[in-house]
Amino acid sequence: MTKYKKTYPFTAIVGQERMKKALILNVINPLLGGVLIKGEKGTAKSTAVRGLAELLPLREQVKDCIFGCDPNDLSAMCENCRNSKMNGIDFETIFAPMRVTDLPVSATEDRVVGTIDIEYAIKNGEKKFEPGILAQANRNILYIDEINLLDDHVVDVLLDSAAMGVNTIEREGISFSHPARFVIVGTMNPEEGDLRPQLLDRFGLMVDVEGEKDIIQRKEVIKRRIEFESDPEGFTTKYEEEQKKLGHRILAAMNILQDVTYSDDILEATAKLCIEMGVDGHRADISILKTAMTIAAYNLKKQVFKEELIEAAELALPHRMRRRPFEEGSIDFLKIKEIVGL
Repeated sequence: MTKYKKTYPFTAIVGQERMKKALILNVINPLLGGVLIKGEKGTAKSTAVRGLAELLPLREQVKDCIFGCDPNDLSAMCENCRNSKMNGIDFETIFAPMRVTDLPVSATEDRVVGTIDIEYAIKNGEKKFEPGILAQANRNILYIDEINLLDDHVVDVLLDSAAMGVNTIEREGISFSHPARFVIVGTMNPEEGDLRPQLLDRFGLMVDVEGEKDIIQRKEVIKRRIEFESDPEGFTTKYEEEQKKLGHRILAAMNILQDVTYSDDILEATAKLCIEMGVDGHRADISILKTAMTIAAYNLKKQVFKEELIEAAELALPHRMRRRPFEEGSIDFLKIKEIVGL
């Protein structure tokens, strides 16, 4: 009898707090625009992504819908589900877990966004859509390992869909749109080349990860991994309560996110911060404020304070800073606090 393969528990990961926080925030608010995780190999990047999906309880979705639409959210439904809902047709629903959809670096644009059968449309006068990876990714996590090796145009399309929550395909004057509200997570080893600055800017958040340098923490990493491999069932059971507690906190944050507000002072501090840090464009300002609102929700607050703004800047600013040639991306966190006034 084949044993069910256990996923290493998210809450059992030692350290890497900023990476874990960035992933959690994107699950709470998929419209943050994803997270890019840069770091050396063997630093729990893929372990964290796969463990994250296990945190949340089963969620309701429309049975046999290729997009897994939420039967209670009209605004994020596909055309078929929306028409059924508006015509009073009852859905048959199922409960399913959030999934991690992998995108291979060899993927073409058609494989990612899907295709429209032009010949069928001409002959029959109706659209026939062949779903791509983005259809499977809706309401799930889209994971791209070695994203820096993916074609730039494909990365651009992915980030566009992640920011808008919609995937639109246009071929020969025929267009088709479907919901594509997913958490995009890209991982990369900087030694293998970087992403262009224009693409870096499109990611909502970015974190750098490296191996633990503290001996006690490093010992704990080894100990837990060996224990997990020896007895996955027993190890996972040890973290059940922590997993449930974090899962409930994430769900609570999702529920209050729409009620989170911010003052004009917070808005002004955001604008001042981006001006004084010399950031190009306005994407950083918007990302910082959206992230601060999500952090507030995670902290179970309904208002953004300066503490949330500073934490958001630490995640949303570093990859958007202007760099001189051969200069590493760095950010002065003390300067951020000074500008914000904390």
